Amino acid sequence: MGVTRLKRKDRRNKTVSRLEVQHLKLATNLEPGSRSKESKNSQIAKNNEVLANLTK
Repeated sequence: MGVTRLKRKDRRNKTVSRLEVQHLKLATNLEPGSRSKESKNSQIAKNNEVLANLTK
């Protein structure tokens, strides 16, 4: 079987969906009380603590 080229519409859908997935992975914000509770030893918690100390 020969390699079939995607039509322009399908190529666009492929890239758009890939970018949407990438965006969703980046936008995983943790809300208080959510199931994925952030641990107190995580880097984000440490960074927030340092920033809180600097702003005092």
